Amino acid sequence: MRAFSFARFVAVLRKELVQIRRDRATLAMILGVPVMQLLLFGFAINLNPKDLPTAISIDDPGAFSRSIVAALHNSSYFRIIDETNSPARARQLLQQGKVLFVVEVPVNFDRDIVRGSQPSLLIESDATDPAAGSYALAAFNTLATTALRDDLVGPLAARAQGPPPFQLISHLLYNPESNTQYNIVPGLLAIILTMTMVLITCLALTRERERGTYENLLAMPATPLEIMLGKISPNILIGSIQSSVILIAARYIFGVPMLGSFVLLALGLTIYITANLAVGYTFSTIAENQLQAMQMTVFFLLPSILLSGFAFPFKGMPTWAQWIGEVLPATHFLRIVRGILLKGNGLFEIWPELWPLILFLFIVTGIALARFRRTLD
Repeated sequence: MRAFSFARFVAVLRKELVQIRRDRATLAMILGVPVMQLLLFGFAINLNPKDLPTAISIDDPGAFSRSIVAALHNSSYFRIIDETNSPARARQLLQQGKVLFVVEVPVNFDRDIVRGSQPSLLIESDATDPAAGSYALAAFNTLATTALRDDLVGPLAARAQGPPPFQLISHLLYNPESNTQYNIVPGLLAIILTMTMVLITCLALTRERERGTYENLLAMPATPLEIMLGKISPNILIGSIQSSVILIAARYIFGVPMLGSFVLLALGLTIYITANLAVGYTFSTIAENQLQAMQMTVFFLLPSILLSGFAFPFKGMPTWAQWIGEVLPATHFLRIVRGILLKGNGLFEIWPELWPLILFLFIVTGIALARFRRTLD
């Protein structure tokens, strides 16, 4: 056995440093992933979300109802985006996912308080994500009670020191038992498809290069679009089988309700699977080897988990994180699958999330075709 040589050690060390310097994509991933994790976990993750979108339905626009509205405006938990006198209009916003809360002030609310009775004050919450509004719901009763204290004067002053002058009724819609499995299991469908579909196709072209068969692929009389479709089409079937297994398990093992149309769900799944396959194929046109392709997959998967609303409430993230999340296909598909399964949403309700998926698919496909290389260099 040869004795240790410091000179040979330095030679190997210099070779590896040169290799790392040349492999800039891998170096960028090594530095970029920790930085991205730090920023996402440090700034974007918030388990106590604030500024949650809320609609108010006011059937009695009196002094007490105005005080409640003002208190909600001043609260850090609620952000009023719509005020109406139609409960149906407010619930439609809740159905479409545009708001997380609906506060309904009933007819004769002010009159009943003055007469000494306890009128109902209704707050409805979208409980498809139970963690999103739990803190806000807990704060609402205190918030509304405090808001009315300055109005309870004169003959009503005694009521300011007693129990709330109204009866708070809280309805958790779409998931009344706050079952986290109803939220997590449909979300897993989006995350598992993202992970597997992107990973499968990100190796499509890099594997050809490393095996030496890329030249044969280029020699075929096929256009870049034909090659791309040929590479990803079989994997749509694989994604469909995965989806079926997950949905069957969700229904019969976890008891997830399935209220909406399976045809609409199949449409959304097909578009989502194809979009993720297109992302993976795009990575394979950029990466020089399979290692780089897998690193790009991790770089795409991490924000898909953290910024899509799967692991943490989407509305609780800072605005810049929500902007990034809106670009990710997982964000829109999560809303589609939860809306169809838990709310029974139809095409009208899911269309605002479906068209961004279609647009994303076309943009990523265009990038992949533009990046496809007709040479071995």
